[in-house]
Amino acid sequence: MANPPSTPLPPPSPGYDGYDVTIVCCSDDHQAAYWQSRLSATVGAERGSAGASSGGPGASFPLVLAVTEDWGAGGAGNGLGTLYAYRKACAAALPLGVDLPALLLAGSVSAALFHTAGKGTRLAPLPAAENNNKPAVRLPATVLSNSTVKGVTTTQRVPMTVLEAVVLQTGAYAASRRGRLSVFWGDQIFVPSVSPRYQPKHHVDIMCTLGEMVGEEEWASKGLEKYGVIAVSSTGAAAQVEKVSHATAVRMLASLGDVKRVGPSLGSFSLSSPFLAALVDEYEPELARKEGKMDTDPHFWMPLTLSEPDYVSLMTQKKVPADASQAQYRRMAAFKERFFEGGRNGALGLFGAVDVGAQACWWDYGQLKKYMANNMQLLEDGDDANLLRAFFGVTSRVSDSSTGDAAVDASSCVFSSNVGAGSISGSVLSAVSADEVEADGALLINVSAAKIKVAPGSIVYNVVSDDAAGIEVGPGEVLCGVFDEAGACKLVRSRLDVDGGAAWKESVCGNDLSFEGLHAANVGADVSAIEAAKTKRMQRAE
Repeated sequence: MANPPSTPLPPPSPGYDGYDVTIVCCSDDHQAAYWQSRLSATVGAERGSAGASSGGPGASFPLVLAVTEDWGAGGAGNGLGTLYAYRKACAAALPLGVDLPALLLAGSVSAALFHTAGKGTRLAPLPAAENNNKPAVRLPATVLSNSTVKGVTTTQRVPMTVLEAVVLQTGAYAASRRGRLSVFWGDQIFVPSVSPRYQPKHHVDIMCTLGEMVGEEEWASKGLEKYGVIAVSSTGAAAQVEKVSHATAVRMLASLGDVKRVGPSLGSFSLSSPFLAALVDEYEPELARKEGKMDTDPHFWMPLTLSEPDYVSLMTQKKVPADASQAQYRRMAAFKERFFEGGRNGALGLFGAVDVGAQACWWDYGQLKKYMANNMQLLEDGDDANLLRAFFGVTSRVSDSSTGDAAVDASSCVFSSNVGAGSISGSVLSAVSADEVEADGALLINVSAAKIKVAPGSIVYNVVSDDAAGIEVGPGEVLCGVFDEAGACKLVRSRLDVDGGAAWKESVCGNDLSFEGLHAANVGADVSAIEAAKTKRMQRAE
């Protein structure tokens, strides 16, 4: 462990209610540089602080540390990937005078790690429009951003990315997690229906939606055999099983005793600082060599909470050889024994659950259809829609916009846009600039054209058109713009009913490249430079 910081760090601003340290695990160095700059400007601004330092001695909280998972082909998996990203973040923090392991061990700070890697096949073609920077896909809402020029800090609103929305929401758990590392996925937003404030009682706790233990018929009707399921006993101890029938679950969970509550896992978890340090030490050989691939559920949590025969049986169903499963189980069993040896670390239990509530709202932006549906929910009535608008700070259906002579119906939302004329009904517009817009049941984000005509169920995203005739998009169609460093905009088409994962290798809707080809063309793209060029192009077109 490194020496403590030579200069005491200032406490987080009283107005800041998120994590003291935000770690982002990125696919390449260009994306890491982008998120280092972007989140350093927005994380603190949105929560009322001066913003995180972007580097140099005397770093202040909230602190952003963006790192790259340079693991090689196949990746590390979210298990080893979490440990590797954390270790890299610790190394990045030291030159700033921040000994992150020491501060966590002392309970002085809270930290969160966000996984953003992945191609985003199910969301295609939107990730291509962000040059493979999947978590940078925009939402209609805006976020505050600090900008400092010659020592003067100004704050403005900018289009919110999916990752910023996730960081904003998950910050609700920060106050309960000093001394812990929280781990989240960068494309899922959930708002709990129970208080996020709690006292951690386990070294590992995992988020889930819990309900009463059910019988075989209800287990099947709720589709629990399709999920990783967390089961909790009356003592609070928990275990995880993955995609099993009710009968199999009952047998495997017998060691818990009386199972009181069960529910699907959200996957997000937090670790105590002693457990995190021990896990990093255990897997140091793999981390040093950057070898192997392990995920948290099958390689960490299940062998820690199930019997060896049950674990081997489950892994056999996943086509994993029995000898490999036995070796992993015994490794984790030995790890657990050492961790608690001599009564050490016994103040907390091993594995527990954090219930987000049966009525929690969950918005998944990792699929194109769900991206559309969740954004269009801004127009709806009901508790979920009201919560979504409250979360994104939507207090007015038309804000920071000029709609000129355009007829805008009462349900539509228009944010940060400049429209001269036309008709807007049942639509969401954000950062749209046009002389005339005809939109019916459509979603438009970051679009600039002379005229825009879009039909129901369509998406126009990240498009600049110099054509005097403007843009016309048919029912259920998707039109995206992919920019380069010169500011040129390549148009890519798809449809809302096209599954990007299934059609990944196909050239759809007349595109000259498949989604896979678009991804390959953007590998290693300097997303910061392209963002700057795109912004200039957008501004010239307005």
